Amino acid sequence: MIEYSHFIDYLKYEKRMSPHTITAYQSDLAQFSEFASERLGVESAAEVAAKDIRTWIISLLEDESVQASSVNRKISSLRAFFRHELAAGRVEKNPTAGVIAPKNRKKLPVYVDKKDMERLFSDDLFADDYEGRRDQMILEVFYETGIRLSELINIRRLDVNLGNNTIKVMGKRSKERVIPFGNRMSELLTIYFEYYEKNVVAESENYYIFVTARGGKLYPEAVYRIVRKYLDMVTTISKRSPHVIRHTFATHMLNNGADLNAIKAILGHSSLAATQIYTHNSVEQLKSIYKQAHPRA
Repeated sequence: MIEYSHFIDYLKYEKRMSPHTITAYQSDLAQFSEFASERLGVESAAEVAAKDIRTWIISLLEDESVQASSVNRKISSLRAFFRHELAAGRVEKNPTAGVIAPKNRKKLPVYVDKKDMERLFSDDLFADDYEGRRDQMILEVFYETGIRLSELINIRRLDVNLGNNTIKVMGKRSKERVIPFGNRMSELLTIYFEYYEKNVVAESENYYIFVTARGGKLYPEAVYRIVRKYLDMVTTISKRSPHVIRHTFATHMLNNGADLNAIKAILGHSSLAATQIYTHNSVEQLKSIYKQAHPRA
């Protein structure tokens, strides 16, 4: 078995690392040492080659429950250990130098099912007062445009063009873009603005379109609470945030045949790679349909 107790002592007494960190290093090195001995016949640090570490990494990743981030932490433990061994003259070269860490698996975006979104807007969930009307409009705007939270709270009345059904927003890196919306949202905005100007801020023509009950600019935490409140009523998905509705917008658009480049432009992504993650959800939907429909699935 590979000897690493002197390295653990170094972490304890010279580096003075926390007990939790030391335990993690110890666990990673013990796991590799056991694998190297039992599977590869390697009994000392000097015998370890880059191919041995790669073999270990492959064996770890064969377990789908193991995340790439966990494997990368174990590789970091080995790198630190072999740097120490090299400095102490116990190995001639560092075998981790030729090892490439695996990329973290991208998590699929969480989104709300189409029928749940329909229920959100069809059921009588919103109160007939300013806050109820505002909350409904916020959810409508999120779902019909896919904009970010920071973009939503900064929309002013002059940014909304009811003549051609577009909203102008300022995105990341101060990039301005114009987003279209449908006739239904145009009708709802018309009604909302009439109520808003009569009951909330009649003075200014360039007001923020979403404000608190006291008339102050709406802030991110309040929007999070609003979105969670209403999504709680229609879905049991683990995440219920404004960004989930953005994911929902993109996924539903793609599932209904929208061009990926068009979705990229609407979302304000700088590269197509950021938008392509939504294609994975479409593939999962196709798999589900296939399993339900094919007699041999």
